[in-house]
Amino acid sequence: AWDILAWLLALLHLAAAAGKLLDVTGFIAVLQDYRLFPSGLLPVLAGALIALEVSIAMGLAVRRWRKVAAMAAAGLAAAFLAVLSLTLARGIALDNCGCFGTFLPRPLTGWTLVQDAALLLLCVALARRRA
Repeated sequence: AWDILAWLLALLHLAAAAGKLLDVTGFIAVLQDYRLFPSGLLPVLAGALIALEVSIAMGLAVRRWRKVAAMAAAGLAAAFLAVLSLTLARGIALDNCGCFGTFLPRPLTGWTLVQDAALLLLCVALARRRA
């Protein structure tokens, strides 16, 4: 069951990275809508997020790297949860949360927070699993 969870999380991170990579310019525009980061840093941030998601996906797919990758995935989910919560608290309405870049656009809602919290818990559970 843990191997299945790791592979599902790997596929999720790979799909998220692919969605962002297929339209990096569009993803940068989504990041700009959050109004949290200086415009000049957005291309670097977009590239770093894509690279991190690909790295997490690769790590989750390899049993020997799985624990570290799961911890990284948990950290990323926690960071996303913080940014999403802050954005909702600031009353910023987003038509696309950017989870999959410009593909599968979904508005930022409280349900997005619930989904991200569930992802965080799954990543923590996988990271805490004994080998």
